[in-house]
Amino acid sequence: MPTVLITGGSRGIGAAAVRRFCKSGHNVYFLYEKETKLAQALSLETGATAICADVSDRAAVQNAFSQIGTIDILICNAGISMTGLMSMMSESDWDRIFAVNVKGIYNCVNAAMSGFLAKQSGAIVTVSSMWGQVGASCEVAYSATKGAVIAMTKALAKELGPSGIRVNCVAPGVILTDMCSQIEPEILDELRSETPIGRNGTPEDVAQAIEYLANAPFVTGQVLGVNGGYVI
Repeated sequence: MPTVLITGGSRGIGAAAVRRFCKSGHNVYFLYEKETKLAQALSLETGATAICADVSDRAAVQNAFSQIGTIDILICNAGISMTGLMSMMSESDWDRIFAVNVKGIYNCVNAAMSGFLAKQSGAIVTVSSMWGQVGASCEVAYSATKGAVIAMTKALAKELGPSGIRVNCVAPGVILTDMCSQIEPEILDELRSETPIGRNGTPEDVAQAIEYLANAPFVTGQVLGVNGGYVI
């Protein structure tokens, strides 16, 4: 039974991935930072093991991995979003979003690496965004972090491929999660109308793509857009 670790697993895309991998028979662990009640409820629902850890804290990540042991699949989903003019963003906010969205992947990949290398196999799936591909006004920091995720994915795929480790990325579009909760309904409707598929996405749409990349044996270094055709 393959073991999967999903970061940011208590809600949204992460929770959908937890449900999907549990349903397919994997041994699932997930990290969460603040949403204790949601994490506990998801754990009871699915049988997955919840571990509280801030991915930006290297010691916390290493402690989490010490409770899990060797994993087969790492899903780097944890992330935060900030909006507003870059000129109005504080340095501390800039540092925080990079700490979670970029350093968090660095911490988790490094924690998983010894196990992957020992067995010369493993799969990593990162979660970027279509804004990491094309950029978004008033989301400069978020776009920059998600662009970094794509670059990390491609570079790691080249670096780790000879060791039997695959690294891929999903780049979601407008997905109806908590991150969209503050977007006006009219704007969400406008985004829907601009999407060739004719709807905004769901966490399950992204989880399905994550599962595919985690299990596709001859796919590495790829960025799979899950955006309904909004970015082509």
